[in-house]
Amino acid sequence: MFEQTFKNIDDTLWKDAGCSSELDYVEQTSWVLFLKYLDDLEKDKATAAELTGKIYTNIISPEFQWTKWAAPKLKSGKIDHNALTGDDLVDFVNGKLFPYLKKIKTDAEHADTIEYKIGEIFSELKNRIQSGYNLREVINNIDQLRFRTHKEKHEMSHLYEAKIKNMGNAGRNGGEYYTPRPLIKTIVKVVAPEIGNKIYDGAVGSAGFLCESFEYLKNKGKDGTSSVSKLTTADTERLQKNTFYGKEKKSLAYIIGIMNMILHGVEAPNIIHTNTLAENLADIQEKDRYDIVLANPPFGGKRESRSATKLPDKNRRNRFPVFTALY
Repeated sequence: MFEQTFKNIDDTLWKDAGCSSELDYVEQTSWVLFLKYLDDLEKDKATAAELTGKIYTNIISPEFQWTKWAAPKLKSGKIDHNALTGDDLVDFVNGKLFPYLKKIKTDAEHADTIEYKIGEIFSELKNRIQSGYNLREVINNIDQLRFRTHKEKHEMSHLYEAKIKNMGNAGRNGGEYYTPRPLIKTIVKVVAPEIGNKIYDGAVGSAGFLCESFEYLKNKGKDGTSSVSKLTTADTERLQKNTFYGKEKKSLAYIIGIMNMILHGVEAPNIIHTNTLAENLADIQEKDRYDIVLANPPFGGKRESRSATKLPDKNRRNRFPVFTALY
């Protein structure tokens, strides 16, 4: 079902004047998909809180929750035909929803919270779907998707990876977004990270190395005869918050990398939107170091001249300065 839904969405976006390439399809699908995922995540957290006698406070205010503006339902379970569409929908998304989501990070306690990541994502994005009727079709399709079970999330993460692969093949700079998964799997297997390692990618792209490392470490917590994880609560917490780190310069790749990690199960990825080469290596302290670096940095293109001044003198003429910054 998920695969057909993605195809239907691409067909709709192909008709829209604001979307002209596979890159646009992935970007625009991503922000709608993220909000649906977030709605399901909040439902899961509310259910878990109720089972333990606690009260869950929603991240998103009622007016901006998925079931209010995107998919208000009738008693039959179908979307209300009075739901926003056309110009009204576009005006709401551009004039109210996006400004609200951008501001969420100002209330976040830390940068490693999902609230902060929501604000980061929507500070970098804008709605490119010009027709509110096309946007309504996209929303209706995505509303059919579910992220409530492990199987559903697993299937969705694989399909999202497939879309990233297609996007990577769509233009001459595809390598900025996607590294072939078999290559990533092999590298991660050879490096063999352990729980407790800090893993870093300074040119994170779509976060393929970090996602695969997460899957690898999760599977190390299984006994080989069961699909049930043997990880301790402390291990799970460490994988969520203190294991994976990345930096990405390009806005679209940054957004896709965060989204990809979230779909793989890392709720608040430690990915920063910055240029690795613009950092002054002399300022790096011991606390800034990592145990493992996994990366496939871009080899082509040109760097900004001011980036070179951040490197030691002997490396400023290095053909591949990113290796100096990473390693």
